[in-house]
Amino acid sequence: MTQPVPHHVLYELGCTEGSPATLRLLARDQDRRRLLLLRAVLDAADTAPADRCPPAARRSLAESWALLEAAERAASDRAATVRSLLLAPLVGPWAEHALALLTGAGPPDRAATARTLGHLAPLAAAAAVRAGLPFRLRLTATGGALALPTLGALRTAPGTVPVDAHHSGGRLVLRAPDRRTVTVRPQRGHGAWAASPAWRAAHALPPLVPGGHPVPLDDLDPYRVPRHPREPGFTGITDLDDLARKRWGGAWSGTGAALAHGGPHRISEAATLLRCLVPLAPPGGGAGGEPPPGSCSGTRREAFGAVLSSEPPDAAGFAETLVHESQHVKLAALAALTPLHRAGPAPRHFAPWRPDPRPFDGLWHGVYSHLALADWWLRYAQGAPPGPARERAWAEHARRREQVGAALPVLVGSDALTPAGRTLAEGMVTAYTRLTEAEVPAEHLARAVAYVATTRALWIQRHNGMSPS
Repeated sequence: MTQPVPHHVLYELGCTEGSPATLRLLARDQDRRRLLLLRAVLDAADTAPADRCPPAARRSLAESWALLEAAERAASDRAATVRSLLLAPLVGPWAEHALALLTGAGPPDRAATARTLGHLAPLAAAAAVRAGLPFRLRLTATGGALALPTLGALRTAPGTVPVDAHHSGGRLVLRAPDRRTVTVRPQRGHGAWAASPAWRAAHALPPLVPGGHPVPLDDLDPYRVPRHPREPGFTGITDLDDLARKRWGGAWSGTGAALAHGGPHRISEAATLLRCLVPLAPPGGGAGGEPPPGSCSGTRREAFGAVLSSEPPDAAGFAETLVHESQHVKLAALAALTPLHRAGPAPRHFAPWRPDPRPFDGLWHGVYSHLALADWWLRYAQGAPPGPARERAWAEHARRREQVGAALPVLVGSDALTPAGRTLAEGMVTAYTRLTEAEVPAEHLARAVAYVATTRALWIQRHNGMSPS
């Protein structure tokens, strides 16, 4: 599916920017790949031997897909809602896992395959509810919950629990053997209400821009974090209580304005690329109901549009996270469109923001995201009134700029770049050069230079004199 990407698009993205047309190009390609992946899952289930895909699981998958198609046909004005469920970020990890179980070289696991393929049924049920389509369906709760995307989750007993679902007249009735009947009333757009304490409603944050889409704050989906996190320090999932949701909402209410301080392109890219937020546990312990210090965040290649983040400290911190992670989303989507380099996976490069050696691709992602952060903090500082917020912005800008300056030459000088990667790197050099032309308070710049020099010295010491290339 590799295709040529216009030179101006590569250069524009290299400058860590992206016009609406460019961002739509990336999103359309990712959506197309998702639909092809889902088709591959259906085809693999049809052809998989019975020892790998039980016939009952195959039938259930086919019935779920038929319900999805019926929901899309039910009302043309709601078809986009049904399609958006299939394109939701966290459907990607499920589909990749399902395809691996159906086609993998390892020993068959019929039980795991049946459980995994059964995940499509709640998604189909949610789509039918959103489309106003009546249905009766047997669903299966696992791990103590049955999650219905955009609606919420039903708490059940541990293990595998059958749940009968009946939707009619705008009401969804759920019956599980371990609970009384729960009647769920969907809310418009996102969430659903039920009187039972066994029900947890799905939540979404308001759109970043007027007329935009709400951003799901998803602490329910079973596929919301990697099964085997690749990055050290990547915290696990967390469930949000009412107090935590209020804190997220409070920080979110000022995030759009904070993003806009860094230029209209920052809020535009976040509004276009961000499709859901997954709350992570904080990296440290807190006390007294307050969020603990520190934060962590990340993205997933297989979950386009999802940003995983611990609770943000404030609107500026939230905006910083979105600027940072949006660059990873853009770069990963671009790399799926066209190869950017042919470097190997060996972790040998110095990155001033990490204690460990990085592979070339990891260094590229880090430089790219820090370049955007340096630009955003510069604009923030230039527009902020005198005070702590402006001093913080200058300090962050200076540090990010010096970090990029220490690592960018490795990328630019690499002979592993493809022609597309070379154009992207040229845009990054242009963006960095613009940053170096800005006047920065001398004390902040001096501290940033010393910080990077100390980081380099410690890195060399820690890695036994390894050259910090």
